[in-house]
Amino acid sequence: MATIEITDENFVSHIESKGILIMDFWAEWCGPCRSFGPIFEAASERHEDVVFGKVDTEAQRQVAGVFKVRSIPMVVVFRDGIGIFQQAGALPAAALDELLENVAALDMDDVREKVAAQQAAESESGAE
Repeated sequence: MATIEITDENFVSHIESKGILIMDFWAEWCGPCRSFGPIFEAASERHEDVVFGKVDTEAQRQVAGVFKVRSIPMVVVFRDGIGIFQQAGALPAAALDELLENVAALDMDDVREKVAAQQAAESESGAE
C-alpha cells in the first residue's frame, strides 16, 4: 500500500478510523526525514493492513501542533482511534516492523479499560 497524505482537513477522520494508522511527520529540508522516507515507504508495502500517512510539518502546521512536534522525523501510531505510540527520530526498518507487529498484537479491550481508568483518575484529581 502506498502512503497517503495526512492534512489539516483529513487527519481527524484518519485518526478515528478502525485499524492501525502510522504517521510520519517530516519536512523537505530535513536530512534524517529524507533518509527515513524510503524505510517508511517500504514498510507500507510489507504491512498492507496498516494505513501509512505522511504529514508535511511545513504544510500541515495544525496537525503538527496537535502532536506538539518539536523534532522530526517523528512517528505516531493510532489503533482504533487510540494513540498508542509517539517518538521522534528515524526508526530502522526492523524496529518499525516490530513496532507495527506489537501494535497489532495489543488486546484493545485491555487498552480501552486502561485509558478509561486513566481518564477517570485524571477527572478525580481535577475535581479536588
